[in-house]
Amino acid sequence: MEDEVDRLVAAWRRERPDLDVEPLEVLSRVSRLARHLDRARRAAFAEHELEPWEFDVLTALRRAGSPYQLSPGQLLTQTLVTSGTMTNRIDRLAKKGLVHREPDPNDRRGVLVRLTDEGRDRADQALAGLLAQERAILVELSPARRTELAGLLRQLTAPFDNVPG
Repeated sequence: MEDEVDRLVAAWRRERPDLDVEPLEVLSRVSRLARHLDRARRAAFAEHELEPWEFDVLTALRRAGSPYQLSPGQLLTQTLVTSGTMTNRIDRLAKKGLVHREPDPNDRRGVLVRLTDEGRDRADQALAGLLAQERAILVELSPARRTELAGLLRQLTAPFDNVPG
């Protein structure tokens, strides 16, 4: 079965036989898959009236476990955005009634962001929808192939995820 990357690689090999274009065979597919996944995720989140960034913040809080709260700094670490961006996101989610801020009992100057019941329900529903979408995407792979692919992708992503700072 041929795909768009096969055609792209063949064209480059014809036009630039002096270059080793083998990395494109893997990374162009990863890039194309990322775009397809982004579309599928946006569709899954839209069914629950959420934007991808809203899902990221809500599910970070949901994964924290009861009482479903984190400091803004912890949310920054988990979502990889700037402080100003996180402040804006928390404001917008609070306006929608999905999170609220409360004083941090361990830091007089600090606040904690807590998931509301509605925020928790939306996060849970959107996650279930996302998982259904993603299962459908992976249906062509056997469980063993999924495990193998997950391991290979982990090898590629771990160095990026484990860079200090």
